[in-house]
Amino acid sequence: MNSVKKNARIAGFLYLILILSGIYSLLYVPSKLIIWDSSIQTFNNLIENEFLFKTGVLGDILMYLTFMFLSLALYKLLSQVNKNVAISMVALVLISVSISFANLIPKLDAISLLSETSPSNSMNDVKHADQLFLLLESHNNGISLIQIFWGLWLFPLGYLVFKSKHLSSFFGILLMIGCFGYITDFVGYFLFPGSYGKTIIPTLTTIPHALGEIGFCFWLLIVGVKKTADTEPS
Repeated sequence: MNSVKKNARIAGFLYLILILSGIYSLLYVPSKLIIWDSSIQTFNNLIENEFLFKTGVLGDILMYLTFMFLSLALYKLLSQVNKNVAISMVALVLISVSISFANLIPKLDAISLLSETSPSNSMNDVKHADQLFLLLESHNNGISLIQIFWGLWLFPLGYLVFKSKHLSSFFGILLMIGCFGYITDFVGYFLFPGSYGKTIIPTLTTIPHALGEIGFCFWLLIVGVKKTADTEPS
């Protein structure tokens, strides 16, 4: 196996870890624990399933670390397409990862709050429930901000994939379109928090980056690169 194909496989494997850890920590764990309409019910869920909540935080850490190493693996794979664009891709990821780790502090504070709460009093502890809910809302607001960078990095990545002779230009187009999907969602939820989520727009904006990222991940894992062994010049 030539070095370019090996680099593609490594990037694909890291992308798969990123996707799976993201599904676990961003979708599965919150869906089991957080009820945004009820601080008391959320508090009780976390008291009863503190271990699950902690594994979600570990999933976050794994996701952000993997994201950082994925950007470096993709840089190694794609920098010869256009080095400046590849550098901008890595820079956007590193900014995202930095903000993401800072945004874990409210979750760690929530765990500290849970450890200080007596399970026997949890059902009626409205004060602690409200404190916990504020921490979760703070973390969720941070995720909204981070989504901007989850979108922005896709544009240089998509451009590099599109320009590469060794990868599928189709996924490059989807990744570039996906960039604007993330940004559209941020603007929509920010300006119209009560109504944007009730429209079909969030579903439509999710399709390009979901297909692009998952498809590109499996392309790297299964196909790797096209038969040409050398990377193209800048």
